[in-house]
Amino acid sequence: MDLTDFGAGAQYIAGRQSRGSGDPFQVVNPADGSVVEQISLASTEQVDAAVAAARAALPEWAGATPGARSEALTRLAAVLAEAGADLARVETSQTGKPVKLSSEFDVPGTVDNTAFFAGAARNLEGKAAGEYSGDHTSYVRREPIGVVGSISPWNYPLQMAAWKILPAIAAGNTIVLKPAELTPLTSVMFARACTAAGIPDGVVNVVTGAGRTAGERLVAHPDVAMVSFTGSTPVGRRVAELATATVKRTHLELGGKAPFVVFDDADLDAAVHGAVAASLINSGQDCTAATRAYVQRPLYDAFVAGVAELYGAIRLGDPLNPRTDLGPLVSYTHRDRVAGFVERARGYGATVVTGGRAPEKGHDGTDLTRGAYYLPTLVTDAAQDSEIVQGEIFGPVLVVLPFDGDDEGLRLANDTPYGLAASAWTSNVHRSLRATREIAAGCVWVNDHIPIISEMPHGGYKSSGYGKDMSQYSLDEYTQVKHVMFDTTAVARKDWHRTVFGDR
Repeated sequence: MDLTDFGAGAQYIAGRQSRGSGDPFQVVNPADGSVVEQISLASTEQVDAAVAAARAALPEWAGATPGARSEALTRLAAVLAEAGADLARVETSQTGKPVKLSSEFDVPGTVDNTAFFAGAARNLEGKAAGEYSGDHTSYVRREPIGVVGSISPWNYPLQMAAWKILPAIAAGNTIVLKPAELTPLTSVMFARACTAAGIPDGVVNVVTGAGRTAGERLVAHPDVAMVSFTGSTPVGRRVAELATATVKRTHLELGGKAPFVVFDDADLDAAVHGAVAASLINSGQDCTAATRAYVQRPLYDAFVAGVAELYGAIRLGDPLNPRTDLGPLVSYTHRDRVAGFVERARGYGATVVTGGRAPEKGHDGTDLTRGAYYLPTLVTDAAQDSEIVQGEIFGPVLVVLPFDGDDEGLRLANDTPYGLAASAWTSNVHRSLRATREIAAGCVWVNDHIPIISEMPHGGYKSSGYGKDMSQYSLDEYTQVKHVMFDTTAVARKDWHRTVFGDR
């Protein structure tokens, strides 16, 4: 199925694709600066129209049986799988990520997520009925919340659209998604796929607009019952502030600064390879990417040397070349932001072991000066309290610091405001159990870093936000619990009434 016609625009409201009535905007390929699509952004009036469409579709969709919603999601998984090659190509063109990542990670992960939620839609459990008071039968219902307003980021546009849309509609809600205006195209394709799968018009809507206009209007809209946001911690605070005014439920998946803790009994080769993959996935533009490695001193020098060697062999080039390992960053502005972290670190005494600049030629001879490329960069000798250790860089930059005892390593791992993900590398089961217990993060991997699966939850601690994506736990975010209680006695005058009036 061809979902790639964007001539009608980047808005999808009530089952119809349309142009925005706001400012014109160019979706740019960061690999070479070419224009992928010329679109127009959504106005606040179009946000209102999308919310109205979602509200109108809510009674029918919320009233559908779990089996009916499950069947629709099963059909959606098939539509997405059929369109996989197009989804991967468009995802690469708008983000710059290597096509091997789009086709082997983003698209299959999205299809698998869809299949998972097709099953989860039939399993909205509550507490079993029972006579907990002795005189009443109680049970618990899980019900949809209503219209969900979701804002997704630019780093994984297709997967993040799925992470927002799927649990919301599996639970019987309707949704308005605002993707990042830099990368909206696969989100629109996902919405078109929903229609092709027979999901009713208005259940899934997409408005492509700027955060300050479309995003803030969506979050503050009085008919939106819940807001789900993935993005930076500062913007997440603004989302929470706006949502509070109308007492909306909020789900926030925010920034990360994942520690990669290597103990002295770790498999060094595995840790080196794991660090390279975990720090460079999606050009480091991943909130769970390994960004600061703490390596126990006996392995420190060998770890730094090993990572530097592998970084030097990474193939930068045309993202559509299946042999390319690393593509550009999402924009020139973001590339310059990443470079600024590294230059400031140099200024306060850190050592750039390798990288630290924009490349000129790719492995395939591609002229990389036209794109937003940045070399894999390894930094040492930075202070724990420095910006490059504490701040979210969101690029292909790994900072390595030594530690001595286990207490110090775990303390340093927890010494940032963030708590989204982490990993511990050791062959000692007691060390691994201690690390998984004491590291304050929503996910802790042992002897690996990055893999995610649909059946397990994803979400953070501390300034990384709250709430869960994926898994059965995400349905807790998108449902509200209702206690229903039946009197079983048929007695008119209950014994407890005397506490209000009359005598025994």
